[in-house]
Amino acid sequence: MADGYRLTNLFGGAVQCPLPATFADVSEIRRVPDNQEVWLDTNGLTSVVFDILERVDGMSDVDALQFHLDDITEESGAEIDGEVTVLMKGEVRFQKQGTKAYGLLATSLPGEKQRGRDNEPDFVALLLLLVRLVEQATDLIITVNVPHVAGTYDSGEVKPEQGRYGGLLLRGLEIREKIIEGFQIVDWGLFGED
Repeated sequence: MADGYRLTNLFGGAVQCPLPATFADVSEIRRVPDNQEVWLDTNGLTSVVFDILERVDGMSDVDALQFHLDDITEESGAEIDGEVTVLMKGEVRFQKQGTKAYGLLATSLPGEKQRGRDNEPDFVALLLLLVRLVEQATDLIITVNVPHVAGTYDSGEVKPEQGRYGGLLLRGLEIREKIIEGFQIVDWGLFGED
């Protein structure tokens, strides 16, 4: 695959998705749950996380998107009101798969688990995609995490709430678009189907 991306096999090849060639499988250095794939930029701090979760029933697709965002930010300890800001939300279509999905862009201040650590971010941009697989009773969540750590970006030029994204977030948006263009489920048996 040209342009610095490679077609990447996920979940034992059941899913294929273009990812930057500089991204590495985190499971090669630490344990990752079976329902998750985590890929990290070897030249930076951006990561892409793929989660296969039980479908959240009893709410609209947009509310399910918000539910999953809340779950992600709560895990990082950023659940205090005002620490998470949703900037964009809407419907998208995975081009190769032909599947409807929902996406959002949010920013999150560092949660308690991130505070005081090396490379503590000033904020993290979250590019979240939700694919609701009704027949499989599954929510597939794809999150592009873009930490903004002092010294890795020009804080005077980055104001996501004003549409000024800067290089790191623009790269995250590009990764999200490549995923939307090329994501494909090739083996539905991953979800318990024959």
